[in-house]
Amino acid sequence: MHFKIDVRLDPTLGCGQAHRWRKQPDDSWQGVIGKDVLTLYQTPDGFDCEGCTDMAAVRSYFRAEDNLPAIIREISVADPQIAALSAACPGLRLLRQPEWECLATYVLATNVNVKRIAKMVESVCDHFGTDLGARRAFPTPRQILDGGSCIGECRLGFREGRFMELAQRIDSGDFNIRSPERLPYEELTARLQDLKGVGPKVADCVALFGYGRLEAFPVDVRIADEMKKRYGVTGNYQKIAAVGRERFGRYAGYAQEFLYHSGSIGAQ
Repeated sequence: MHFKIDVRLDPTLGCGQAHRWRKQPDDSWQGVIGKDVLTLYQTPDGFDCEGCTDMAAVRSYFRAEDNLPAIIREISVADPQIAALSAACPGLRLLRQPEWECLATYVLATNVNVKRIAKMVESVCDHFGTDLGARRAFPTPRQILDGGSCIGECRLGFREGRFMELAQRIDSGDFNIRSPERLPYEELTARLQDLKGVGPKVADCVALFGYGRLEAFPVDVRIADEMKKRYGVTGNYQKIAAVGRERFGRYAGYAQEFLYHSGSIGAQ
């Protein structure tokens, strides 16, 4: 199946937004969306996809409705540096991940590098997720709770307790994963921070990658370095994130990804 979407797979799937994509020796990408194990092959105008049973789900995941050139033009007016950064990384798109999967993986993604995050996420899937053949689906909260006796085998470290508590709160309905969908950005991130293990950065990542709040501007060490180097902005998380949102407006999340990618190149 062919998808005509303005996207380059390497920067989009390899930049740390999502943690279940694997680059293959033939330069394809293998990952899981819902209950489909997909293999994607880059084409000049999008990508070919093997294993797809739900075309709408794939289009939604890659935010096919986003007009990438128009978005880049808008944030480049706010900051000409973004024009150069986006030109150096064409086709980088934000992803729209399932809310539960995004929240759960980012709760695991604290104080650890991208490679370790992917290993923990895959271990959770291997222990609790539905078998799809080549891979396993991301488990539901109930699957995690039912198999909780083997959670230690996933080697989550200090994240184990908060991960199990998160599954319990979602499964019991104490936190309705769908209820924040219509909340304004500030209320959404505040609601997410009621969950153990969710601080400002995790809340911003989940708001951006799970709930599609494109104005979110997550700040990690790399983004903090870029904001200091390029704009002279320093301070705590709240200050740097607020400057990013104010500077880049409704598409601050896209600007953040271009800055992150630029920082990753500089770090190599």
